[in-house]
Amino acid sequence: MDRPVTLAAIAGAHGVRGEVRLKLFGEGADALRAFSVFEAGGRKLTLKSVRPANQGAVASFTEITDRGAAEALRGTLLTVPRSALPPLGEGEYYHHDLIGLPCVSTDGTALGHVAAVENFGAGDIIEIEKPEGKRFMVPMNAQAVPEWNENGVVVDAAFVE
Repeated sequence: MDRPVTLAAIAGAHGVRGEVRLKLFGEGADALRAFSVFEAGGRKLTLKSVRPANQGAVASFTEITDRGAAEALRGTLLTVPRSALPPLGEGEYYHHDLIGLPCVSTDGTALGHVAAVENFGAGDIIEIEKPEGKRFMVPMNAQAVPEWNENGVVVDAAFVE
């Protein structure tokens, strides 16, 4: 399970010296500093600096030296291998690890797979897609999801729609 994990996307150029605006998908600009190299659409980008900015971050990369080069990368995803992420503590998970996992209920019924993980402010919610395409949401807590691992997610039957 060393799938690439998307940490940010280049939203466009910032200024004339090759800085880029980033849309962040993780813990913020500071979290990006833990990585020195990103995969970016088939090429490697080496992080020189990153700082928080309005609704995201501004970063500079060694390989991007002018506005034209920065603008050409608009929409490019910045990824790292899953193995590059910090280890997790007991009971912790990365959203990336849950997406795609098969789901079963506590009564053994196959439910589908985890299609998304959302957080609207009160904790994580997993969105499960049934085989016919219908989706439902379940809070990611011990009562609703008593068990999960790299092989799948078990959902309490009382929370199944």
